[in-house]
Amino acid sequence: MTLVRSWAVGIVVLVVTEYVQMTLVHDTLVGPDGVGSFGAALALVHLPNLLCVVLATWAAARVHPEPWREVPARHVAAACAVPAAAQVLTLSLRWEAMSPAGTALWMSTGVLLAGCAAGLLLDKLVWTS
Repeated sequence: MTLVRSWAVGIVVLVVTEYVQMTLVHDTLVGPDGVGSFGAALALVHLPNLLCVVLATWAAARVHPEPWREVPARHVAAACAVPAAAQVLTLSLRWEAMSPAGTALWMSTGVLLAGCAAGLLLDKLVWTS
């Protein structure tokens, strides 16, 4: 049940932050035509997504209670399952745009890994202080 609670919090935070990101950043600054350069994609798509993943991972990790958070594999599963599942869902819905030769797949995977690592590190820093 503790994993389900962490996942529920992670889902809520990820959905809310992605909604805010899509309505404020993507719809306003990117528009339907997309971005024109790698730098614009990084600044307007990938960095806001990184923030969303960090917040969702951190929130899910924060509600994962003792003594289960002391088991590293269980704590990582509680914190990172929702962003990983969102990545799999995105890849399955947009498989034609995600070719292994393109940068979108590798950037979104890098965002997932970096966001999960940063969210877990943030949880560790806040939990020990």
